[in-house]
Amino acid sequence: MDYIRGLEAYQDSREAAITLGKFDGVHRGHQKLIKKVCQLKAKKGVRSVVFAFDMNPLYEKLGKSREGIMSNEERRCLLDEKVDVLLECPFSEDVTSMSAEDFIRKILIEKIHARYIVIGTDFHFGHDKRGDAKMLAEYADVYGYELFVIEKEMYGKREISSSYVREELRKGNMEAVNDMLGYAYTVRGKVEHGRQLGRKLGFPTLNVHPSRDKLLPPNGVYLDSVRIDGIWYNGIGNVGFKPTVSDENRMLIESNLLDYSGDAYGKEVEIQLYHFKRPEQKFESIEMMKAQIDQDIAYAKEFFRYHHKK
Repeated sequence: MDYIRGLEAYQDSREAAITLGKFDGVHRGHQKLIKKVCQLKAKKGVRSVVFAFDMNPLYEKLGKSREGIMSNEERRCLLDEKVDVLLECPFSEDVTSMSAEDFIRKILIEKIHARYIVIGTDFHFGHDKRGDAKMLAEYADVYGYELFVIEKEMYGKREISSSYVREELRKGNMEAVNDMLGYAYTVRGKVEHGRQLGRKLGFPTLNVHPSRDKLLPPNGVYLDSVRIDGIWYNGIGNVGFKPTVSDENRMLIESNLLDYSGDAYGKEVEIQLYHFKRPEQKFESIEMMKAQIDQDIAYAKEFFRYHHKK
């Protein structure tokens, strides 16, 4: 997959099947759009392109953290080898001030050479969000492209959306989050050196500091799996600040793996969260903390006997 940052870097003159959106989380609704683009590639011999608006410039301008379901790097890893091109377009003043008509002509047609355009029912674009499915349909004959408007994917009685995923993620409802994503919620990062207290107490842990623009579930203990050197290891992890043993106000995911004894320091790993067990808590003593962790580990072993075997 070609990973391209910025419109000016896109130089391909071949016709394309393209889908557009923010693609935060690349949930099951997004996957329907991407699947259609890939089908068009297979049938028509065009390039498959995912056009993702990068919202970071907007949040930086507002002085806020983005708090996305996934980072841009995580999205790139997820889409790698699935499409020909991931084109990230910064959501900058040049884009937001462009009229919807100019967006169609200058970007979709003249720049990307779109022959097939795939969107969701609620997709909007251009200045003041004037562009929508109706406008794209009206211009289809003018510019010679074919438009496909894909209905939303449902979860229960609600439409799946990134907002809905974030809503459930903030509750720690990982089962709903993972069902809507179509894969397990994932955090990627590098294993850091900790105080090695867990190792001294008999349950060594891996510490990963997540990206600052990553939306995390509530602080607490979760059933998880960690991929190290391509191999998955089941375990139990704490999302939070380790209040019993640290006064640093620094968010970490600390995972105790059930069947791993190697040295992972400095390695890039993936962590998948499956199930919320209990809130993070500050214990009165190390002994009380150790007793609770022993219970957590026993719970994890029982859980993985029946669930999420990697």
